[in-house]
Amino acid sequence: MPLSCYYTHMGDTRGKPDRSHWPVRKFALGSEPGDDLSAVTTAEQRLKMVWQLTLEAWSLAGLPMPTYTRCETPVRVVRLAKDQDETEP
Repeated sequence: MPLSCYYTHMGDTRGKPDRSHWPVRKFALGSEPGDDLSAVTTAEQRLKMVWQLTLEAWSLAGLPMPTYTRCETPVRVVRLAKDQDETEP
């Protein structure tokens, strides 16, 4: 089921927000601000942003949210070549 903020039919304007008053910023190419939000947001705010993106990603993928605990989280260990050289006799 699509989230309410995504519009699956481009011609359908019902329920769309009025974006005419949304703030718009214009930057010269190459002078755009960086992606670092740490100066203007708290760690808690950034975690909330990531959580919202996580929920949307799982929903868009059509998959249920995982229910495993942190210690059961699937991981994959990839050894770097440098680490392998150090462990060899």
